[in-house]
Amino acid sequence: MAAVSIAFAAPDNCKGPRPSQERPVDLVHLANQTMGDKALEIEVLQMFARQARACLSEIASGEAKTVAAAAHRLKGAAGSVGAFRVCEAAETLEGNSGDAASMAAVGMAVLEAENFILKLCR
Repeated sequence: MAAVSIAFAAPDNCKGPRPSQERPVDLVHLANQTMGDKALEIEVLQMFARQARACLSEIASGEAKTVAAAAHRLKGAAGSVGAFRVCEAAETLEGNSGDAASMAAVGMAVLEAENFILKLCR
């Protein structure tokens, strides 16, 4: 009898599709920004990835004003494409530009977003 109830019980992982905001890039937000144009989405994501890399180079300089300015640019770019983890990490870094942990968090968030973008572009 227990086997029958287990066989027909819903699994714990059937919560439906993952909300878009849990991904490194919120695809729903991106689709709204690009009006659903998939080619434009890919182009915008690739431009974001290049800009994020440039910002990471500036952040690596360690100079407080340069770090804050790069974090601010990254925050805006990430917010526009829906890379909200990058946006949050950059906002934290912008407020505390000398914090090594915040710099590392930005780097990790950008890397995660870049890997996600690369998978989408295949």
